[in-house]
Amino acid sequence: MKFNVQTLGCKVNAYESELIKEMFINAGFIEANKMNNADVIIVNTCTVTNQADAKSRKTIRQARRENPDCCLVVCGCAAEHHKENLIDLDIDILLGNKDKSKIVLLVNDYLKNRRKIVNFYDLRNVSFEDMQINNFEGHTRGFVKIQDGCNNFCSYCIIPFMRGNIRSKSLEVAIEEINCLANNGYKEIVLTGIHTGSYGDGEDFDLTDLIHEVSKNDNLKRIRISSIEITELDDKFMNEFKNNEKICSHFHVPLQSGSNHILKLMNRKYNIDEYKEMINKLRSIRSDVNITTDLIVGFPEESDEDFLETLTNLKSIGFSKIHTFPFSLRSGTKASIYKPINDSLKKERVNKILKLSEELESNYYQKFIGTKVFVLVEDETSGLTDNYIKVHLDKTCQVNEVVEVLITSVDNLYVNGTVL
Repeated sequence: MKFNVQTLGCKVNAYESELIKEMFINAGFIEANKMNNADVIIVNTCTVTNQADAKSRKTIRQARRENPDCCLVVCGCAAEHHKENLIDLDIDILLGNKDKSKIVLLVNDYLKNRRKIVNFYDLRNVSFEDMQINNFEGHTRGFVKIQDGCNNFCSYCIIPFMRGNIRSKSLEVAIEEINCLANNGYKEIVLTGIHTGSYGDGEDFDLTDLIHEVSKNDNLKRIRISSIEITELDDKFMNEFKNNEKICSHFHVPLQSGSNHILKLMNRKYNIDEYKEMINKLRSIRSDVNITTDLIVGFPEESDEDFLETLTNLKSIGFSKIHTFPFSLRSGTKASIYKPINDSLKKERVNKILKLSEELESNYYQKFIGTKVFVLVEDETSGLTDNYIKVHLDKTCQVNEVVEVLITSVDNLYVNGTVL
């Protein structure tokens, strides 16, 4: 039998989908490259914004339309959020954010009995669902989910309700999985989770302990953190960053707003001065560190003064890229009761931030012209530096090899290099 997995959303979903693929292949299924060729279709959904919800529903409908007779499995955040509204979409197996590791068993049960399956749990009271993969097909970097859930309850965010409480993969299991991937040829590992920096919360280990231990594997050359909150960059982590060259010089540190007034409304756990202080500490350790961020524009009650304060602070911090999102109202969150701003103003502000982001990104790249960097080759003619610059190479190189490159030019946001 053939299966097909459709993935929407974040790196955590990408990791979970890779696990699902691996489980089906190990069970004797064959992966189909299109939905209409599959006997089983799994849609791993996202609900972080209204647009993500719409894409999830569109993919579910497309799966059933293109393959009326398939076993249709829907799981993930949109399923968790809108389970009552998905019943009419002719889904055979409907799951939230638990039991993804049991999907093959559930599919076999459905194929045998032809009875619909609906499984949901109280995610504020569940343990970490262990998942381990051996390969990350089609990638030179191996992603490892080490953590799930969030306890921050930012006023705009539905994810703590959809992903549940903070919970972590055990230190031993995480080390085993990372070492397995490194020994299988993955030179770079990306540590990911819903709230990655909270790894080990409530346990006798933390993210720094994990990084320190897996760094002992000589096959592992780079350790990248998918995202980390400014409040989690403590002295212990900073000391590890200073002394451990395997930690990539790139941190994605969500800011969300450059206005203290809006940060307070968002229920973020820091102010602008505290954020700047930690970024300066990172740069004091490695001056070329790449700092990227997330920003929500058009949050309810965001005044012209709040937005100007945000613009000023974005320039002052000097990000290399700003991932910008217009505020998307999520029912059930505290922000849904705040006074919204109009869509045209929101769009205007988003465009200003996007323009600023391109300028900052170009400025960051320009600094490296004439310098030598090491690039992990991803597709024969391009690859990534440890500080997350995509470099286009002047000749074909072996995929998954690390090559020394001289940065020769930057054409808009297109970085060119000569292989040495």
